[in-house]
Amino acid sequence: MAKAACTHLHRLPTLLHPLKSNFFPNQTLLLRTPHFYGTQQRRFSSSSSRISMSLRAGIVGLPNVGKSTLFNAVVENGKAQAANFPFCTIEPNIGIVAVPDSRLHVLSELSKSVRAVPASIEFVDIAGLVKGASQGEGLGNKFLSHIREVDSILQVVRCFEDNDIVHVNGKVDPKSDIDVINLELVFADLDQIDKRLEKLKKGKAKDSQSKVKEEAEKSALEKIREALLDGKPARSMTLTDYERDAIKHLCLLTMKPIIYVANVAESDLSDPANNNYVKEVTKVASDLQSGIVTVSAQVEAELTELPMEERQEYLDSIGVSESGLGNLIRATYGLLGLRTYFTSGEKETKAWTILAGMTAPQAAGVIHSDFEKGFIRAETVAYDDFVAAGSLAAAREKGLLRSEGKDYIVQEGDVMLFRFNV
Repeated sequence: MAKAACTHLHRLPTLLHPLKSNFFPNQTLLLRTPHFYGTQQRRFSSSSSRISMSLRAGIVGLPNVGKSTLFNAVVENGKAQAANFPFCTIEPNIGIVAVPDSRLHVLSELSKSVRAVPASIEFVDIAGLVKGASQGEGLGNKFLSHIREVDSILQVVRCFEDNDIVHVNGKVDPKSDIDVINLELVFADLDQIDKRLEKLKKGKAKDSQSKVKEEAEKSALEKIREALLDGKPARSMTLTDYERDAIKHLCLLTMKPIIYVANVAESDLSDPANNNYVKEVTKVASDLQSGIVTVSAQVEAELTELPMEERQEYLDSIGVSESGLGNLIRATYGLLGLRTYFTSGEKETKAWTILAGMTAPQAAGVIHSDFEKGFIRAETVAYDDFVAAGSLAAAREKGLLRSEGKDYIVQEGDVMLFRFNV
């Protein structure tokens, strides 16, 4: 089990432009391995510019809401057992799926690359929980420990009626389901904060710098505690950068960004706005400053049974333009404030994930720390200009290739060649 991610990525002012909806012709799905395309995976970090090519999104929800069915579908070969009884997923199941982005293959063809390497996202199917999880009910302790390790939370909410699938609380009630999970996260954070404040009260800082940091942590925790007692998540609080950094080590659960995944029946997928359950979830998501995506786990499961060439025809027949996977990934990228840039050459064309607002040296550091340390400049061309020119060399000849320095803010879709010296 990897150590807790503790990322606490807060929403940034400038979000990622929506990805194009075209899926890769042959989408690559991988089980989790220590290395991805020969590059050691890096986790997100608030204290470093280096971030992972692979995001980690935890799929959570009450038993029998369709989360394991959804997980199985989006990673196709996932090993979760989607059975009709609580707690069928005892350990988190992890699958890595390529981020669909048609630009990658366009660049790869233009550069005549040997291979195209997509960015990726990890989906983690985390065991269902029940009321009282923060006190250890059900699989609560396992749930709470596993959820600390993800970058964002995808909370699947049941928005369909089906007498053959029993609801753990006896009836379909999306707001109640959301409240159960959110309250358990709040209780867990309150317990952790109370223990930490007590420890800070007893401890004595060794030097003035440590004292300042402890005061910042205490200030932040007191603000968050007050919000939690009002039923508000930690992420809703306005904190200074110093306060946010001081509490980072606690991995507070309600600091993590949440996307509510409204799981509807096939018949509601083309027009979810007419589903009253979806309306409830939309209001809650708005009140909690969270994202919302509507999917049908059953449709996603049925898609995996079809040949690739028949999937779009099936989607068209039910009035839907694309699979829910693209929507889930776009929502996750948007909520976390992420961008994609590319490197492209004869050896490979590769998509890299960065935080919005990152400078050229920081973006270079995603590839390797030496790139950031020895950064000289970044030869940069916008995606559309690269495509119009037909190659990096042609873009240079036409004056479309720019030489950007250390202060350049990387833009969505930039194609970059880093010059560095170490």
